[in-house]
Amino acid sequence: MTPAKPRARIGIIGAGWWATEFYIPAVLADLEADLVAVNRRNPEALAKILHSYPQLEGFLDSDEMLSSAALDGVIVASPHTLHHAHAAAAIDAGCHVLIDKPMTTTASDARDLVAKASARGVGIVIPYGWNFLPFVGTAADAIRAGRIGTIRHIACHLASATTDLFSGEGLSNAKSHMFQPNASTWADPDHAGGYGWGQLSHALGLMFRLVDLAPVQVFGLAGRSPAGVDWYDTASVRFANGATMALSGSSTVPKHCGYQVDIRIFGTEGMLLLDIERARMELRRNDRADVVLDLAPDAGAYACDEPIERLVQIALGQATTSEAPGVVGMRVVEVLDAMYRSAA
Repeated sequence: MTPAKPRARIGIIGAGWWATEFYIPAVLADLEADLVAVNRRNPEALAKILHSYPQLEGFLDSDEMLSSAALDGVIVASPHTLHHAHAAAAIDAGCHVLIDKPMTTTASDARDLVAKASARGVGIVIPYGWNFLPFVGTAADAIRAGRIGTIRHIACHLASATTDLFSGEGLSNAKSHMFQPNASTWADPDHAGGYGWGQLSHALGLMFRLVDLAPVQVFGLAGRSPAGVDWYDTASVRFANGATMALSGSSTVPKHCGYQVDIRIFGTEGMLLLDIERARMELRRNDRADVVLDLAPDAGAYACDEPIERLVQIALGQATTSEAPGVVGMRVVEVLDAMYRSAA
């Protein structure tokens, strides 16, 4: 008889809006993983989840779940400001972790998680879906191979249709979901609400997939929503090698339009253009040895399942790292933490 293949035992901390809308169904559909436990500290909300998914074991206390459920991997989907505490507890329990973005809300906390995971020998995955697209991997490989030379300047822009989310009105797209995004997470300036933490982190995660540079200096400005969080962000960034970046974000795209994600990287030997909205990857060199990929119109569609699959593979020993590891999440937080402090 062929022995059964090992399966990763996964738990979720903070089973709120996005966890119930996406993470729970996605893990349940993974052929190599078992979702065995969920945590939600609200008893009524937890009961609602278990009514829909009676095969799961529910915990009001995340520490109890970590100590009793024998987990291989944990998805941290709690409010932004709780990510560090919950991820640190999971890492201390020996679990590989997928930490929803932003990884943390202070640079020191992000560095702490990277150090903890390294010391414990566990992996961190941040679900930056665009990082997992094949043409993004092609672009990253080209830059690391020196195809545009030494990086000198970057333009990084993201805009999305999230005006309502960051104004405190709620997200109209989520009205049919089991739970709604909490204004206390997304639109409260005292709890890491705002466009930078909630959305611009995606573009920075993608940029740091392409560029292996440490940020050292940030100057930021913000345009505020009626809730007092940032609707608009702009920042100037300097990296350790002296390169600069112009960073831009806007939440006020009309609802019938898609994401705008535009990253342009300029080096000593050429430039690379990555446009998610139009599914373009163009590498232009000074010697005219250009590379322009022929991509399908939907090639830039956000990859939701791949980060979870990578967590499962890491938990099963089938992979050792990911396209969005802890160091990428850390550098994103370093930029955003400094941008918010500068804007304030």
